[in-house]
Amino acid sequence: MKKINALLLSAAATLAAPAFAQKAPAPVLPLPEAKQVEWQKMETYAFIHFGLNTFNDREWGYGDSDPKTFNPTRLDANQWARTLKAAGMKGVILTAKHHDGFCLWPFKGTDYNITQTPYKNGKGDVVRELSDACRKYGLKFAVYLSPWDRHHAEYGRPAYLPYFYAQLRDLLTNYGDMYEVWFDGANGGDGWYGGAKESRTIDRKNYYNYPRIYEMLDSIAPNAIVFSDGGPGCRWVGNERGFAGATNWSFLRRGEVFPGYPRHYELQYGHADGNQWVPAECDVSIRPGWFYHPEQDDQVKTPEQLLDLYYRSVGHNGTLLLNFPVDREGLIHPIDSTNAVRFRELLEQELKHNLVKGMKAEVSSVRGKKFAARNMTDGKYDSYWATPDGTSTGNFTFRFKKPQRMNRMMLQEYIPLGQRVKAFTVEWLDENGTWQTVKMNEETTTIGYKRLLRFETVTSTAIRVRITDARGPLCINEVGIYDAGRNADISYAENPTRLQSVPFTLNGIDKEEAAKATDHNDHTTLFVHSDRVVIDLGQVHMVSSFHFLPDQGEPNRGLVSNYEICVGNDPDNLTQVVKAGELSNIKNNPILQSIYFTPTLTRYISFRATRMINEGEPMGFAEMAVK
Repeated sequence: MKKINALLLSAAATLAAPAFAQKAPAPVLPLPEAKQVEWQKMETYAFIHFGLNTFNDREWGYGDSDPKTFNPTRLDANQWARTLKAAGMKGVILTAKHHDGFCLWPFKGTDYNITQTPYKNGKGDVVRELSDACRKYGLKFAVYLSPWDRHHAEYGRPAYLPYFYAQLRDLLTNYGDMYEVWFDGANGGDGWYGGAKESRTIDRKNYYNYPRIYEMLDSIAPNAIVFSDGGPGCRWVGNERGFAGATNWSFLRRGEVFPGYPRHYELQYGHADGNQWVPAECDVSIRPGWFYHPEQDDQVKTPEQLLDLYYRSVGHNGTLLLNFPVDREGLIHPIDSTNAVRFRELLEQELKHNLVKGMKAEVSSVRGKKFAARNMTDGKYDSYWATPDGTSTGNFTFRFKKPQRMNRMMLQEYIPLGQRVKAFTVEWLDENGTWQTVKMNEETTTIGYKRLLRFETVTSTAIRVRITDARGPLCINEVGIYDAGRNADISYAENPTRLQSVPFTLNGIDKEEAAKATDHNDHTTLFVHSDRVVIDLGQVHMVSSFHFLPDQGEPNRGLVSNYEICVGNDPDNLTQVVKAGELSNIKNNPILQSIYFTPTLTRYISFRATRMINEGEPMGFAEMAVK
C-alpha cells in the first residue's frame, strides 16, 4: 500500500508540475546557431590587409605584380598580435589571398606565392606566422580567401574551381581552428588572367558552387562563420564605412542576396521579413584604403572616430571588423596602433560605471521568478527578464535615491530565442515629475544582440524604457546606463575633405556648379554630363597628380571605374596621355582617389571616364584638386 501511495503521489506531482513550471517564451524564428551567438559576442576583431598590393601601391592588384617586389624587412606577426590585443580586438582575419591571386602561404598549386619572394629567401609563411602569434596572445584566427583571382589563367572557367577548392582546403587543414572564413563579394572583371589581359564575367550565384564549399567548411571547420554578401554565417553590411543602420534586423530572405547583390544598401538594415539568421558584420579600414599607402599616414581615423564607429556597428546589432594595413616594413604603423589602443581606452572610460548594475527595475509584467527583472542587471548572458505569453509591449524603470547624470544606455535581447523588439522609447523623469523623451539623433526601433544609445545628458532620479512593439513576449537579458563624462555630447563626424590644389577653373561648366567640387563640403557634388572634364590651370604649371572625392551620397552616383588623363596647352587637342587605369574598389569604398603621374608642364588637364560603374550616369566629383 505504501508503495502504491508513493507512486500515486509521484504521478500527481508529475501532473501538477506543468501548472507551476516557468517555461521560457517560445522561440521567434529565425534563430541563430550557437556559433553565431558566440561570434557576435566577440564584437570587435581585426582585418589585416597585406600582400603584393602593399609594395605596388595598389588596392586591387591586377594580377601581374612581380612577387620579387614583396620584401618586408621587419615583418613581425607578434607585433601585430600585441597591438590588436591592446586595442581590444578578439580575433584577426588575414588576407591570405586577395584579388591579385598572390598567396601569403606556400601553396603548392601555384608559384604565384610567397616562395617566390625575397622574404626569408622564399621560406616564409605569413599565414603560419600570424596563426602562431594569435595562439600566443589569445586571439582567434581566420582567413580571407578571394574567390576572384585576377592572376589565374583559368578564372571564370570550370578548370579554376578545383584550384580554388584546394586553396580553401589547404588553409582550413593546416593552420588550426578558424572562427570565420571571408569570401569577398567582388567577383569578375578586368584581370591579367595568365597574360590574357581581358575582362571576364561569371554567374555570381552559381559559378563557385557554394553548396559544395559549405559542405567542405562544415566537415573541416564546423565552428567557422562564413562571410559573404548574403552569409550564410554573417553578411556584409552594404558599405565599407563601418556602420549599420539604427534599425538592423539579423535576418535576410533566404537565397535572395548573392555576391554583387545590386540593392546592397538594404544590407545596412537587414530584412524585417527575413527567414534566415544572417547578422551584419561592419567592415572598415582605419585608413582610407585597405592596403598601406604612405601618403595616408596623416589620414588615420582618430580614436574619437573609431569610438563613433563602435557605437554605430556593435551598438547597432552588428560586429566591427577594423582593418589594419600593415606597412612595407611588415609592421602595423605606430599611428594606427596608437589610435586603436586609445579608442579602446575611450570606450572603456565611457562605459566603465554601470549605474544600474545589480539594481532591480520596476517592470510592467513578469513571466515568473525565473525571468525576474533583476536578471537584466546581473551580468549573466543566459538570464533575462521575460514577459508573459500574449504580450508584445512592456516597460521597465530604474529609480535612484539621488539624481544621476546619464547619457549612454546599453540594451540586449536574448537572441538565442530570436530578435523581437521592433520599437521602443527611452524617457527620463524631470524635476516636475513629468516623463520626457531623451534627445538623440537616431530612431529607437530594433535592439538585437546589443543596442548602444548616445543621448543628450540628463540628470534625473528615474529613467525608463517603454517597448511599444515586438514580435512576441519580451526577452531582455542585460541593461546598462552610464555617464560617459564631460565629452559625452560631442559629435564625432569626420572632417570634410580639405584638398590643397593649384588654382583652376573647369571649361564649359557653370561657375556655381563647378564650385561644388572645391567648396570643402563632402555633401555637395558636381555632376559632369559628359565623359570628360577639362581643367584649366590658368597658366603653365608643373603638376604630378590629380585627386578627387567621388559622390558621397547614398547610393553613390557617378562613380568612375576606368579613366584616362591627358595634358597639353590646347584645350581642344589634349592627346598626351600621362596616366590611365582602374579605380579599384571605388563602388564599395568611394574614398579620395589620388592619381600620380610623371611631373609634367601643362596648362590643361583632361580627365576622361573610359568606363563608369553604372553606364549612362554623369561623373560625380564631391571634391577635386590638382597638385
